[in-house]
Amino acid sequence: MSHGSPTSQQLFRSFAVSLANEQSVHPVDAERLQAAVRAVLEDSQYTSAAISVAVVDDATIHELNRRFLGHDWPTDVLSFVLDQRDGHLEGEVVISAETAAAAAAEAGWSPADEQLLYVIHGSLHLIGWDDRSPEEAAQMRAEETEYLQKMGIDAPSA
Repeated sequence: MSHGSPTSQQLFRSFAVSLANEQSVHPVDAERLQAAVRAVLEDSQYTSAAISVAVVDDATIHELNRRFLGHDWPTDVLSFVLDQRDGHLEGEVVISAETAAAAAAEAGWSPADEQLLYVIHGSLHLIGWDDRSPEEAAQMRAEETEYLQKMGIDAPSA
């Protein structure tokens, strides 16, 4: 892509990203997480979006996972497409700050970076990426790594 004047498509893009921190144990960098969602949206086919991000604890994400997906365990991130038409996307990304803190310790990086990974992962799901097959999962990992790098982060080695 050329660096210069924005294209007409870029001029008319509008991405609203809100964040609600529904837990009080772990710090959350709302601006950084919102910027990550916008970075993913900028590379998508959508010209407008309204995305909400919720940062919750394990008990809350466990209940959401059970209620909406039928999985009776906490998870790291959930994403829900609420509306998708005419170049517009509405969706939600829910991440567990508690899971992020535990996983970050195992991965050898900060809980803030793990939260960033979860938001990127959930945003990629919203724009159509999937990770059900090994091939899709590998492609998604590559995309996550690219967006982490755009945000100035090198992912720890697996």
